[in-house]
Amino acid sequence: MPRFTPLTEATMTTRQREVAANIGSGARAGVKGPFPAWLHSPEMAERLQNVGRFMRWESSLPPRLSELAILVTAKRWRARFEWYAHHKMAMDGGLSPAIAEDVRLGRTPSNMAEDEAAVFRFVSEVQATGDVSDEAFNEAKRLFGEKGCAELLGITGYYTAVSFTLNVDRVALPEGVPDPFPD
Repeated sequence: MPRFTPLTEATMTTRQREVAANIGSGARAGVKGPFPAWLHSPEMAERLQNVGRFMRWESSLPPRLSELAILVTAKRWRARFEWYAHHKMAMDGGLSPAIAEDVRLGRTPSNMAEDEAAVFRFVSEVQATGDVSDEAFNEAKRLFGEKGCAELLGITGYYTAVSFTLNVDRVALPEGVPDPFPD
């Protein structure tokens, strides 16, 4: 049961309705995930949805890599709904199911391509320590440039905020979807 009071057309302010319509009219095709909670601050919701749109669909990293970063982040924060929402996108983006399964189980995946290994190490380090080693940074920089490194940090930071919101609001998995992180 979500902790934030569910908003309805009747209970939303004009600004909340405006932002909700903007969020729901795009590729997200609805107001779900962190957005019902974020809409309690429509200005914040609007700004975060713009950041999220860039991170998810417009960054220089291909979906296979950006979704790997999102899955590593979801695993770190045990964000069940985030994992559920992005696992299929990762598969559709070309990430190997074996890599995703290793991430889910907390293992370093084997048989990663060079770019996947760089993303995995970079995101794993920043999620574990709040920093990235020189070796991990330099490898990511060699492969993706400084723009790619900045965007990788943006993806990791944005989806950490998403993970926190989903966890705090207790966003449930859809009926019949197994818990990806059972205790």
